[in-house]
Amino acid sequence: MILTISSLLMMFANLMQQTKKIIQEKYLKNDSGNTTANPIAIEATDEQLDEKTQELKDQIYDIIRTIKDPEKPATLEDLSVVYENGVEVINQRNLKLYTVRIEFNPTVPHCSLATLIGLSIRIKVIRAILENVKLDIYIKEGAHTTEEEINKQINDKERVAAAMENPSLRDVVEKCIKEEE
Repeated sequence: MILTISSLLMMFANLMQQTKKIIQEKYLKNDSGNTTANPIAIEATDEQLDEKTQELKDQIYDIIRTIKDPEKPATLEDLSVVYENGVEVINQRNLKLYTVRIEFNPTVPHCSLATLIGLSIRIKVIRAILENVKLDIYIKEGAHTTEEEINKQINDKERVAAAMENPSLRDVVEKCIKEEE
């Protein structure tokens, strides 16, 4: 059987029509069983999106507030290292992405464990959040003598991955982020 270009195009067009019909039947039905003509009409309102953003902010704070300090028997919330207004969530609607910015305040300006605290925050949030997020973690401006270097380290994916490959460092992070039973 010799197929011409026009017959191939007709077969392709038929296949596309069948695929479109299957998608409409399977995925674009509303509650009454009718196919929706415009799937975009199902978008959330601004109020619903703002609610979702606030819920995500609250969820993230609940996640990080229970992280334990690496050297003191207290949580980061108990020590005021993390605080509610230090979590900012921005809904990037055009990208279908949330930008999450977490600011933390080490207990002293020369805290040697600030990088470890930032790493613990990053790992715990990444593991717990299902939404598509861009996560930025920063030391509160002016709160640490080497904040610029630490901010760079805890926001560099390759450095974070390398740090988590170190067994002793990974053990310390796991102890910090482990939930109490």
